[in-house]
Amino acid sequence: MSERPTTLVALSATHHTAGLDARAAFSVSPAGVEAFYRAARAAGLAEVVLLATCNRLEAYAIGDEAVALHARAALIQATGVAPAELDRHLRPIPGLQAVEHLFAVVAGLDSQMIGEAEIAGQTKDAYADALARGMTGPMLNRIFQRAFQAGAWARTHTGISQGQVSLGNVAVELAGRVFGQLADARVLVLGTGEVGRQVVQALVSRGATQVSVASRTFENARVLAEEFAGASLTLADALQQAHTHDVVIGCAAVERALLDAEAIRAFTRRRQGRPLLLVDLGVPRNFEAAARSVEGAYLCDLDDLSAVANANLQARLAEVARARSALTEKAARVWGAAQRPETGTP
Repeated sequence: MSERPTTLVALSATHHTAGLDARAAFSVSPAGVEAFYRAARAAGLAEVVLLATCNRLEAYAIGDEAVALHARAALIQATGVAPAELDRHLRPIPGLQAVEHLFAVVAGLDSQMIGEAEIAGQTKDAYADALARGMTGPMLNRIFQRAFQAGAWARTHTGISQGQVSLGNVAVELAGRVFGQLADARVLVLGTGEVGRQVVQALVSRGATQVSVASRTFENARVLAEEFAGASLTLADALQQAHTHDVVIGCAAVERALLDAEAIRAFTRRRQGRPLLLVDLGVPRNFEAAARSVEGAYLCDLDDLSAVANANLQARLAEVARARSALTEKAARVWGAAQRPETGTP
């Protein structure tokens, strides 16, 4: 067996291959990340990076001819899902195609919302984590670092990011379509993580003046609310008071829905005909999908938001094509260089 294995494979499960609820089953906890790298190390993978986000489960791995099987086994350990269920949605991407795919991912071309910027930071964090664990090496170091450079180039030199596409902005745009002037709407944001912060910032920038923020940890809610002159609540209190708000945006990390259809039905009765907009940014869901059938409640999830975000995609298709073509050329050069012995350093 060669001492320098050069087989690269990416295993990918995303919105292209799995629905929202299936993607929720693939969510990876911090313990799952540990389990992934423990399994990868035990299998002898030379280099591997796990990229797990709300819409994406991917592993980029270097190894021998069994590298795909080893990476798959590590993903099973990370997610805890049945192998047959994972296999239904997992797509293997070999060699040069894996490099092209990573470049497209970092640039936001493979996202549900074309051009969204969050994925670049998420990929950098995933790579930095693998690097800190000693799980990267000459080939993945080169490929990932060039991917970050190519993604930055695409955002700077093409129009793929036109409109500042982000979950926060799209959620707020949707609320504005329903209620018009957001200054007149009472908005409740559940969750104070990165997406919650984006949502609150976007709300305030669009003129919302009645924003409440809730978290399981009240201090987190207080800090975020004070930064943007909003109100703060514990998550328990917020769920009891949800009916007093016109828009409820869920972006909390949960294992099961915070509000089921019956609770939402009770809220709409108390609102006496006033509509309730529920925007679910969570994977797993913050609001039960059955709430779509509740009269007076309007539920939108990540799949709905991607449709809103891509509504003006036709105007950007030429930019997307130009960016994809340039990234494909860059990926080919990097893949060729990565396989030469003299490219042993990042």
